Amino acid sequence: MTLVESAIPGARLFRHGKVRDVYEAGPERLVMVASDRLSAFDVVLPTAIPDKGRVLTQLSSFWFGRTRDIVANHLLETEVAAFPAPFSGNELLAGRAVLVQRAERIDYECVARGYLAGSGWAEYRKSGHVAGEKLPHGLQESARLGEPIFTPATKAASGHDENISRAQLADALGAELAKKLEDVTLALYEHAHAYALERGLILADTKFEFGLRDGQLLLIDEALTPDSSRYWDAATYRPGIAPPSYDKQFVRDHLNAQGWDHEPPGPELPADVVRGTSERYRSCYRRLTGTELA
Repeated sequence: MTLVESAIPGARLFRHGKVRDVYEAGPERLVMVASDRLSAFDVVLPTAIPDKGRVLTQLSSFWFGRTRDIVANHLLETEVAAFPAPFSGNELLAGRAVLVQRAERIDYECVARGYLAGSGWAEYRKSGHVAGEKLPHGLQESARLGEPIFTPATKAASGHDENISRAQLADALGAELAKKLEDVTLALYEHAHAYALERGLILADTKFEFGLRDGQLLLIDEALTPDSSRYWDAATYRPGIAPPSYDKQFVRDHLNAQGWDHEPPGPELPADVVRGTSERYRSCYRRLTGTELA
């Protein structure tokens, strides 16, 4: 079943995001529900993508489990039957909702890039830099970098996130916390890149969100999903081109081909684009976890 809007009788909505609806579950906990909504160019489209929310939730839970030795995370429970009332009896939440600890969100995106793609490639073409980091001259699109780089970004409530330098992040958060975020982000990326490569996928780049709870750094929101990460097929990867990715780039390419100006409202998506996008999300889950989506 495709879920566009969640409605939980008796629950208090904490935040309505582009994809997730977050509900209060007492003073210390939240329930995060991943819908099948899809945003492109910062506009939520009117057409939902079947299974997208379940992929985001279950793949995040998979990665939270694999990376808890690198950094603690906010995940408490994945089985809806174990959630508090009024969530526990809601069958619509199965596989797409998690119970998490509340944390004070750090309002910056923590981005790791191992390859030159997306906004990083666009910035490099203009200046030879990415988020204040000077890169070697003459790199091709999608080239693997000598070592992964940390490129933080502002987290915009609306509009586009903007890359900032590591120095700017340190000025905003203090040198100690900024360095901790950089070290953890790169450690997470390197772990996930190695794991994905064993399964025939390249993790080109990814972004994380973090929060603080009683002074402890927590990985929050989602982790290493097709919404926050760029995965390529390792067998077809070639520097110099933009490889097909297991995310919503398929949708972006369709929308650009239609001449949409990226202003709301977004257009409806045709059935073949919906099917293709859903299959890319499910395929990414299947290849990373070795199992079919539950």
